[in-house]
Amino acid sequence: MTFWNADTAYAVGLITTDGNLSKDKRHISLTSADIQLLQAFRKCLSINNKICVNPPGSYSKNVCYKITFGNIRFYNWLLKIGLRTNKTFDLSSLDIPDKYFCDFLRGHVDGDGSIIHYIDRHNSYKDKLYVYDRIYIAFRSGSLLHIKWIQRSIKRFLNIYGSLSAWKNKKRADSKSIWVLRFCKKESLTLLKYLYYKPHLPCLLRKKKIAESFLKKTSPSPETIVF
Repeated sequence: MTFWNADTAYAVGLITTDGNLSKDKRHISLTSADIQLLQAFRKCLSINNKICVNPPGSYSKNVCYKITFGNIRFYNWLLKIGLRTNKTFDLSSLDIPDKYFCDFLRGHVDGDGSIIHYIDRHNSYKDKLYVYDRIYIAFRSGSLLHIKWIQRSIKRFLNIYGSLSAWKNKKRADSKSIWVLRFCKKESLTLLKYLYYKPHLPCLLRKKKIAESFLKKTSPSPETIVF
């Protein structure tokens, strides 16, 4: 039994980062501050479950939103490809078909990652040539094994490697490290074209707009991706 298609792969990326598999072995939930992301998730899986408000404190200090649905077959399939309950710090590699890895990865960055585009004017007082157009893409995970698998997979598909570092909340002595895989400008351009390989893909629109603005600036040729 398989559920694989491009939409499901994107949903799996979201579940991997911001999702939860209940201990009742039936329910799957996804929590996000972006209602639009949950709407895209719902459409990908062809479900119509209600999106509810998740009060501050249960997931974050701010109001978030949550969708929960029950599907035993889908739950068991997620276990089969490598997901699990309490996955944050011990998740490893997942069994993602090569054909759909780009969709899974787009879900991963939409869930817990970042696409940051900004103008660096730090040294502009020296000369106008010191103004830089910066972009970076970051993937995050509490599991070193999982983020290293992401790094190896991106290297295999795109021949880019990124840089891996750890971040820890210094205000909490008991906090565990969060691992960050970061790609800077040249590698980010390659990665963005891979993630947004055609129009009208399921995605978090606010991150897609950042990608779109950068790709249009850097790829004015006829081969430019049209969103």
